Amino acid sequence: MTNRRTFFKSAGATMLGAAAVSRAGAALLPEAATQSSAAMQLPPLPPNGRPYQPIVTLNGWSLPWRMKNNVKEFHLVAEPVVREIAPGMKANLWGYNGQSPGPTIEAVEGDRIRIFVTNKLPEVTSVHWHGILLPSGMDGVTGLSQPPIAIGKTFMYEFVLQRSGTFMYHPHADEMTQMAMGLMGLFIVHPKDPRQFKVDRDFGFILNAYDIEPGSATPKVNTMLDFNLWTWNSRAFPGIDPFVARTGERVRIRFGNLTMTNHPIHMHGPHFEVTGTDGGWVPKSARWPEVTTDIAVGQMRAFEFDALAGDWAIHCHKSHHTMNAMGHSVPTMIGVDHGDVAKKLSKLVPDYMVMGDKGMHDMAEMEMPLPDNTLPMMTGTGPFGPVGMGGMFSVVKVRDEIKRGDFKDPGPYKHPTGTLASEYTADMPETVRAPAPKADANTLKVRKPTGHEGP
Repeated sequence: MTNRRTFFKSAGATMLGAAAVSRAGAALLPEAATQSSAAMQLPPLPPNGRPYQPIVTLNGWSLPWRMKNNVKEFHLVAEPVVREIAPGMKANLWGYNGQSPGPTIEAVEGDRIRIFVTNKLPEVTSVHWHGILLPSGMDGVTGLSQPPIAIGKTFMYEFVLQRSGTFMYHPHADEMTQMAMGLMGLFIVHPKDPRQFKVDRDFGFILNAYDIEPGSATPKVNTMLDFNLWTWNSRAFPGIDPFVARTGERVRIRFGNLTMTNHPIHMHGPHFEVTGTDGGWVPKSARWPEVTTDIAVGQMRAFEFDALAGDWAIHCHKSHHTMNAMGHSVPTMIGVDHGDVAKKLSKLVPDYMVMGDKGMHDMAEMEMPLPDNTLPMMTGTGPFGPVGMGGMFSVVKVRDEIKRGDFKDPGPYKHPTGTLASEYTADMPETVRAPAPKADANTLKVRKPTGHEGP
């Protein structure tokens, strides 16, 4: 097997640099497939080349290629796109081949691949192949390892895939704007031996976040922390696909984090093992059972579990990340008696309603008027009523009767007799509780500063 030093030495001598493609050469490019639907597209089996089991991209698809002289050729087009975040809301984003994130690139360890990148954005760009071993001139850092891809130009990247694993692609040009606008995608390299790390179902997605003011459709690219839409593959619940599997199947879920913060991803039901990172596969001796794994900014994770029948929630465990259209300056009104104030306001504002005096769950049930193109904070309905979730939330749906290759939503789970939590209606002894504390003149009051005025 070629070692790393030999690979980089020979690659530098034989591979083409990232170079602009001439007009005559452009006619020879592989077709740039496009997809505008936010529905999950089932990936076909590889038509040629080494065999592998394709992954299922959550609310996404895999980019087709053509084989030319034993080289797999792909064509990415960076361009403005319109992405449905969830039913009722669309966003003006930047992506590849009609979608944000762009299509998943899938290839096999040992493949030589050639990727053409055409720039249809309003500014220069590049593509960095995050986590992939390759020559420096293919690394995609504008100004450092390559010239920028000018507007309307096409560049070519070519390299040999040295190891299998879970990777990403994204720009290293005006990164603050381009990644905040959704320019990113998954890059999966399958093992040369298809029996290695084999699972029954393989899913993948990217964690991303946007700051889109209610009523608008374009992200604010200067936001550093206060995002209000937390998404998987640029989708928010209830627009995120479920993970569908058959009871007993071995399931892998891969994800990468291109937001501005970490995310503790928690799955209800079966315990899982972290089996892969962006550094490679985790040896079996180093794995341990988990129900939550934290993924930092710029990292990849893959975990596996044996599917257990039921509807199991999977979500980020930061509570604000499972809500939509969040406002960050809303005061907490729990326990505040609006009383006469609400009556007076309703005379002036007929549609006025009290919110948050007993908590926020009522907002999942109310049909509140919203600005156009805005999602409710909590939305989605299950078999027992409002789910009260948004953002980074989905469901692992496992059934005994699911067939191989079937990823359609099977609907609500039918709980076996005696396994469903229900109201207890028998007599209850009276519960003695301590009196609730009350504020007095000595209670410390703290007010969060709202500005930087004064000394």
